Amino acid sequence: MSGKLAGQGLRFFVGGGANTLFSYAMYWVLLPWMPYLWAYTTSYAVAILTGFAINTWFVFRTSWSWKRLLAFPAVHLVNYLAALTVVWVAVRLLHIPEVVAPLIATVLIMPLNFLLTRLLITRRT
Repeated sequence: MSGKLAGQGLRFFVGGGANTLFSYAMYWVLLPWMPYLWAYTTSYAVAILTGFAINTWFVFRTSWSWKRLLAFPAVHLVNYLAALTVVWVAVRLLHIPEVVAPLIATVLIMPLNFLLTRLLITRRT
């Protein structure tokens, strides 16, 4: 792995970790007020915006653009559907507590998230 890619990977892990903590805090706050899938969806949508800022400026150190911002949710739709599937399987089929299931989804989906985010953020506009 090149030094540049390794640095991006480390910053992705740190920035993504901070954004994930923010997202989970929001999820856990919303959980008493709505079904777990709605709470997950809401927290995920907000984390897309904060994740864009983190990935643009901190992780990949690229310039901000409207085109990338508008494409970011579309790219993360794949991540969301994959993670939502993991959350559903964890809760419904494996009987894992609702508060833990998103943690499992994050770990399993992280490589896909890095690759798709890197492709979007580092491509030329």
